[in-house]
Amino acid sequence: MRTWKTLTVGPLIASLVFMASGCAYMHIQRPLDTNFDTTQLGSKEGRSNAYSVLWLFAWGDAGTKAAATQGDIKIIRHADTEVKSVLLGIYSRVTTVVYGD
Repeated sequence: MRTWKTLTVGPLIASLVFMASGCAYMHIQRPLDTNFDTTQLGSKEGRSNAYSVLWLFAWGDAGTKAAATQGDIKIIRHADTEVKSVLLGIYSRVTTVVYGD
């Protein structure tokens, strides 16, 4: 007969692996530029977002133009993208961040 300790070790290990692999929560940021030796960020920052819920509903504009408009940027110097996802994408947000003047 199995004890409660034996029955909880398997699910505990599985949940730790699930969370550690980014399936439960993921938040990453990466550049959208390939020329890093001459990157100048500028004095302004703009952000735009797109959202998704339950893989069924999506809304928003995560484009560079929307981010530049939000930050009142006329010249884009650099751009990043940021992705946040919860529970295998049940909720996710993609953010475009632009820097410039």
